[in-house]
Amino acid sequence: MLFWIVAAALTAAVVLLIVPPLLRKTEGAAEERAAYDLEVYRDQLGELERDQGRGLISEAQAAAARAEIGRRMLAIADHGKGSAKDGAKGKATARAPRSAMALAALLAVLLPLGTLAVYGKLGRPELPAQPLASRNLDHERGGPPKTVLAAMDKLKAQLAETPDDPQGWAILGQAYAKMGRLPEAADALGKAVALAGDDLELLGSYGEVLISANGGTVPEEARKTFDRVLAKDPTEPRARFYAALARFQAGDTKDALERWSALLAESHADAPWVPVVRTQIAEAAKALNLDPAKVTPQPLPAQQPPPVAQDQGQNQGQAQGQAGGEDQQQMIRGMVDGLAARLEANPDDVDGWLRLSRSYGVMGESAKAIDAARKARERAPQRPDVLVAYASALLSAEPRSSKPGPMPEEAVASLRQALAAEPDNRDALWLLGLNAAGIGRTAEATDLWTRLLAQFKPEEPEYTLIRARLDSLKAGG
Repeated sequence: MLFWIVAAALTAAVVLLIVPPLLRKTEGAAEERAAYDLEVYRDQLGELERDQGRGLISEAQAAAARAEIGRRMLAIADHGKGSAKDGAKGKATARAPRSAMALAALLAVLLPLGTLAVYGKLGRPELPAQPLASRNLDHERGGPPKTVLAAMDKLKAQLAETPDDPQGWAILGQAYAKMGRLPEAADALGKAVALAGDDLELLGSYGEVLISANGGTVPEEARKTFDRVLAKDPTEPRARFYAALARFQAGDTKDALERWSALLAESHADAPWVPVVRTQIAEAAKALNLDPAKVTPQPLPAQQPPPVAQDQGQNQGQAQGQAGGEDQQQMIRGMVDGLAARLEANPDDVDGWLRLSRSYGVMGESAKAIDAARKARERAPQRPDVLVAYASALLSAEPRSSKPGPMPEEAVASLRQALAAEPDNRDALWLLGLNAAGIGRTAEATDLWTRLLAQFKPEEPEYTLIRARLDSLKAGG
């Protein structure tokens, strides 16, 4: 009897959840849903741009994702236009009251009766719980289907018998990479490369998987892999980009800047990797206290359209390209303005203020970046990452100079506060060390950078960079 009481109560609760909304008008619900979806897609575009700027995804991957997001945004916009036209004709988006009431009455009757009928046929209250070992947990968690896993097991069994099959290892490695099992993907692709080292595409895939498995940092094996590609094809753009990134992460910023500049100068303006190369050049230039505008070369003209369409579409294509760039800038501006508006309505979102500060910094609006970071600090005055972000915003607003000098006092105070809250904060140790070295306080800089060096392993590129700085201090540089 207790079971039937609980079942009846649950059924009544479900009916009460479903039926009342049908008896109310739902005008505006579709528009609110569309606005919410558009906001989500705008945030996704913002995250995509940041991931691309940090080199976590390739330009091709970013372009594909951006196209898919744009398609969904256009679909929502088209649906919204259709709803607006219906509204202009006096047809409300909500159901007519009579049809809503009829549907509500029908559901109120069918739900309990249907539930009772289904349970009467299929219900088995005496059935014991299903043991965990007998459940397909991978499938429940959204993992690969059993057929895919079975095919991979079969392929691994074949490779155990014939381990000298480079194509089999390559297929297995790519499957692991798609599943996110990066260490296993790197191992399988490494075996494929060892058997077919002249395949430039395979070498490139192996290098990219090694970088992904290493959290975006180019390990030594990946650097050697891309150098092998360049030895066979010095013009291969992917290898040139990652080879430069390896030098940049190892502290050889000048060599990285030269490599990226050469790649940009020899690439067509419509090449998919051009935007991310521009971003890396700007980052390297700032690290060398150079003006990015002066060291960023112009790429080659965009590749011409096919001969059949060239005469009638050349001018139109150029105009569309310019408009596309303007539209992209307007879209970025719209996303940033939307984030600012949401933060004004919900000013306690500390992470939101940090994102807004970074966005303004990328756009070159340093005053707004500082203001957003200051608002984050006002709401979380003890968070080390917030204090470091505020100091970074202040430093970004400082004019570039080839001669090192003292940092703004407010930035130094914020960094010292961050270091007091988190004594191992890497950003605070590095920046305070730069400040101390710039004003001649060698002992303080040595102490800060020695504490920072202890957090890295000798094989990591950061270790090499910090070690070089310490040696320079000892030499009086």
